Amino acid sequence: MRLLTLAVFLVFCAESFAARRKVIIDQDAFGPGGANLHPILMLLQSPDVEVLGITVESGDGWLKENVAHTLRMLEIVGRTDIPVVAGATYPLVNSQEATRRWEARHGKLFYKGAWTEEWPATTVSRRPVHAADVVPPSPEGEPTTKPLPEPAEVFLRNKVREFPGEVTILALGPLTNLALALKRDPALAGQAREIVIMGGSFNPQPAKNEFALEYIHTPRLEFNFRWDPEAADIVLRAAWRRIGLSPIDPTTRTLFTPDLIKRIAGTDTSLARYVSRHVEGFPMWDETAAAVWLDPGIVTRREVMAVGVDTATEGAGYGNTLSWPAGKGPGRGERDVEVVLEVDVPRLEKLVTDLLGRKQL
Repeated sequence: MRLLTLAVFLVFCAESFAARRKVIIDQDAFGPGGANLHPILMLLQSPDVEVLGITVESGDGWLKENVAHTLRMLEIVGRTDIPVVAGATYPLVNSQEATRRWEARHGKLFYKGAWTEEWPATTVSRRPVHAADVVPPSPEGEPTTKPLPEPAEVFLRNKVREFPGEVTILALGPLTNLALALKRDPALAGQAREIVIMGGSFNPQPAKNEFALEYIHTPRLEFNFRWDPEAADIVLRAAWRRIGLSPIDPTTRTLFTPDLIKRIAGTDTSLARYVSRHVEGFPMWDETAAAVWLDPGIVTRREVMAVGVDTATEGAGYGNTLSWPAGKGPGRGERDVEVVLEVDVPRLEKLVTDLLGRKQL
């Protein structure tokens, strides 16, 4: 009887392992900690998820620095089995100089990521502004592991082909890596299971915090799309089986508060210590996108609409999110997209703290 019970248990474990959802995380993984790295840890802590790799690009920080933060985080939490792959340093068309010219015509952008010349005094502390090839010393220490030698667009293509119809791409940063992968292999989109994107902005309701200020006058502007509008446009028009979009809108009522950190820090694990040590009190932009994929039940309102990106480089709306009723776009290949507009914030907070505060897998 014991042998039969053991056999049943082993079969159950094998089936559970085989049923894990496969995901590639594409992220501008600036750190340590914070909204860029929390969702990676959430997925690593989900027993029904298999992270095939993390592809990295510039955005909030420069590529080399983002790769270093990702590698070091994986070392700290004991997950160096996860491949890290370097991708794009610069956008397809946009540049720092072009952004300066745009600002001279249309006004200063609130946030420019790695191109930011000076951090506001009210923002959480950041290391000095630096060039793309500089990797400043980091408080979490320097990694000893290395990224894979292949570029991100090759890794994306090969992994999706290895598991046709099974791989979700969770795109949490600018979409340059995905656009380059699609240029290399346009069939990539149809071979993936789906893509879930953190990006875009429609009609966010500003909250009473400094991070909502940029949406008062520019409600259609969001950083991931604005960093590389041409890449976002390419990715949104590709032939994905399903596109899910988690924009700014549902995140304005979220904030990574000291109370949430306290709940996570109650677990004595290297992961919980890492999160609580390197805390940044941002809205849960990327955490929300990851949570929506992990538990669609947290979504309280979603709409299907055609979505695009303004790529008129000289225009005031360069990088803005465009939208039309489902099926009613202007005919440039706009896809109907499932857009998350509201979430159950307490349920979101519980999912985030449960995953980041649980015993490590």
